[in-house]
Formats: sequence, C-alpha cells, structure tokens
Amino acid sequence: MAAARHLLTALALFIPLFITPAAPALAQTWPAKPVTMVVGYPPGSGIDNVARFLAEGLRERTGQPWIVENKPGAVGNLAAQAVARAAPDGYTVLFTPNSSHGINPHMFKKPGFDPIKDFQPVTTILTLGFVLVVNPQTVPVNTVAELTAYIKARPGKLAFASGNATGRVTAEWYRQITGIDAVHVPYKGVPQAITDLLGGQVHFMFADATLGIPTARSGKLRALAVTNAKRVSSAPDIPTMLESGVPGYVVESWFGVLMPAGVPMDIARRFADLSNSTMGTERAREFLSKLGAEPAPGSPESFGRAIVAEIAKWGPIVKNAGIEAE
Repeated sequence: MAAARHLLTALALFIPLFITPAAPALAQTWPAKPVTMVVGYPPGSGIDNVARFLAEGLRERTGQPWIVENKPGAVGNLAAQAVARAAPDGYTVLFTPNSSHGINPHMFKKPGFDPIKDFQPVTTILTLGFVLVVNPQTVPVNTVAELTAYIKARPGKLAFASGNATGRVTAEWYRQITGIDAVHVPYKGVPQAITDLLGGQVHFMFADATLGIPTARSGKLRALAVTNAKRVSSAPDIPTMLESGVPGYVVESWFGVLMPAGVPMDIARRFADLSNSTMGTERAREFLSKLGAEPAPGSPESFGRAIVAEIAKWGPIVKNAGIEAE
C-alpha cells in the first residue's frame, strides 16, 4: 500500500502530462491506416461487446478498420502494459474499465505500468453498475437479505466469483459490510465466471451489468440487486443495494479509451469526438440501455480528472477490505 500512497501524493505532479503538444496536420489525416483497440478481457465479455460496437461505429466514420485485440490476463494489466509500451502514434489504443486505472494500482505492487504517466486519456464511453446474481437452482434466495442470511448460516461454505478487479472489490465490500464468510474464486473474465456460476461451481457474484442483466433476463440467473445509486432504467424491477438494506453501498463503473503517453493532443481530441459521436446515436443509446449502461461522453481533460478521482476513491475501499497488494 506504500506504493499506492506514493502514487496518490504524486498525482498532482503528473496531471500536466495529460497535455501534449498539438499536431493539427496529423489529426487531420488520422487515422490513415488500421487502428488496434486492445481489450484486457476475453471475447464475449461485456467490455468486449461494447468495444466491438464502438469499433464498428468508428470504422463507419473513418473508413479505416478498427481491430479489437483481446489480451486477457492479470485483471486487465497485460493489455494496459502492451498499450503503455506501444508507439505514441495513435494506432494502438486501450479500451478499459475503471479497474485497470483505479483499482489495480492498489491491488498490485508492480502492475507493470503507471496509470498516470504512461497514458494519454481520451474519453469515457459509458457508465454502468454491477448486478448481484445467484443461480436459483443452487442458492434458493430472492433478496439480498435472504442471501446474506443464507451465507451466514453456512460460514465458509459458499463461493463468490469475480471476473475483474471491480467485481472482486465490489463483493469484498458487501462481505465487509454484512459480515458474511464466503470464499473468493477469481476468473480471467466475467463470461468464464458466469459459466461456473451457471454450473454450480460458485454461488454468487457481482457481474458487470452488461452481462449480468441480460443473463438474468434469460432466466438462467436471478438478479437480486444492482449497485447503482438508482434503479437502472432498462431493468426497473431490480432494486438497488441501498434499497435492499446495505447502507452506503453504491458502485458505479466506467469504460474509457486511452492512448500511450506522448500522443499529440489533437489526435486525442479527434478520437474523443469520434467516440462521442458514435456513442451518442439513438442506435448506441438503445444498445447501451439493453446492457444496463448509460452513455458518458467526455474529453481528455475530464477523463484525466476521472482517473485521478478513481485512484483516490478505491484506495481506502481496498485497504478496508483487507486485500493485500500482490
């Protein structure tokens, strides 16, 4: 945690690095060839689905291929490392959830990248919460209160899955507040975690709404609550954790795009404008609504501030959850 504290105290010094020299001529012609969008999670994951939707919209707007490259591993760290080391020419970008740049700095002593110095923020794409789901065939509960009581009656007997860092910390926070005793089982991605949840190998999880809500709608899982501050418009029948009696419990995440540090600011701004226009269409809003997500247009500056705030937010939560940096 000492490394994390050092990172927080140094953030103010790093913020100017978000602003790099402009290069209007480059921005006018960018992209002039295919762009690789690196995603740190497997194909079929919620963030992968959104990345492919965004990539198709960017292809339509630029006339260039946008190639989604999945590089799962170390809860998003491998993808972030690859982009941090890429040439700052605008042709390798990172599509990532808040976990890689907000939670991982507190979870790993050496994540292999600096979330501030190594990246040029571009824009946020969406915001979303998580959904607490169970397999009703193996865990016969209908509410969060019933799940809490069910687990407490079986200390150490139930397991919860996580497919990313935010999902794990979200569950750890629930465990901390309620005092339940359950075993953590990590997975490389949410699809694999949901597969084992459906198979009965694990008993509950906080899944990204992008996959958790559609799977619950299919009847295969039961959604007990969302972690948003308010009910999700696309699933108004699912209560919030606050409504379910878990005090102060709100977790809302974002997906965003970043480039390697040193990319000309005009390219970052053009990328932000293209992304915002792609995700601002009625088709995109309908797509996001089905996933329980909301569009979140931004800029390099606003996204830079969001990353700084995210790092500061998650430090105390990880510490209070008793998670030791690996």
